[in-house]
Amino acid sequence: MPTATRGFLARALEASRERASALRTRARELEEKAGWRGSARGFRLALEVAASRGVAVVAEVKRASPSAGTLTFRSPGELARAYKVGGAAAISVLTEPLFFGGSEEDLGEVLGATDLPVLRKDFVVEAVQVLEARALGADAVLLIADALERKELAELLLAAEELGMDALVEAGGPEALERALEAGARLVGVNARDLETLELSREFQLRAVKDLPKGVLAVAESGVRGPEDLRTLLAAGYRAFLVGEHLVRSEDPRAAVAGLVAAGRAAAGEGKEGA
Repeated sequence: MPTATRGFLARALEASRERASALRTRARELEEKAGWRGSARGFRLALEVAASRGVAVVAEVKRASPSAGTLTFRSPGELARAYKVGGAAAISVLTEPLFFGGSEEDLGEVLGATDLPVLRKDFVVEAVQVLEARALGADAVLLIADALERKELAELLLAAEELGMDALVEAGGPEALERALEAGARLVGVNARDLETLELSREFQLRAVKDLPKGVLAVAESGVRGPEDLRTLLAAGYRAFLVGEHLVRSEDPRAAVAGLVAAGRAAAGEGKEGA
């Protein structure tokens, strides 16, 4: 197992393995439910379309975080509706219960409130959890390269593909990013937060996007606290962003999303004028 699984991540993965173990007995039931869902909405496609217009914001619904504590009093559905009106390209829902206070019900509420593609964000360690995500209605799943070996990543990517889902593969450092690309990831989240210490640093995030192969869509994760941070990341080469705490804590989540989208489109327009 990669060394980054010490500290917080190790505890989150241990809890996730326990949940995965309990899910195995429900595999057939989950297969049936996933089959009833029909086709998943294109998460990556939605990001590509929005990015072509300037910026793609994946707006996150989460109740709490281990680094910041309780984050919002709003319901997941209320946030989802505000995010869509504000111009979000897609929505991420944190369903991890122990450290983030999330649940399957939060995911269901978001799915009932919007037609935007929805990412289930959790600590996935087994294919049955990908199956569960689709059975619940998620269009995409998060896979954390810092927590998985290349073979495991490849197997989970295949599981998502077979279900018609997209997978956002998150990397917090060069080894994890290399592992993600070797496993076949084409939608890569570069996280500025160290999942061992929970500290933020942009050094790797700003550097990593410059070296990604053609055809890989990069998503900047963590630490976007407003339009200025977004502009810094846009200048580095990002066009897609997953934003959580800034939006969840905002007095007006709709306006907060709209501000990020406007900043991205303005920066894209300036870039075209200067070309």
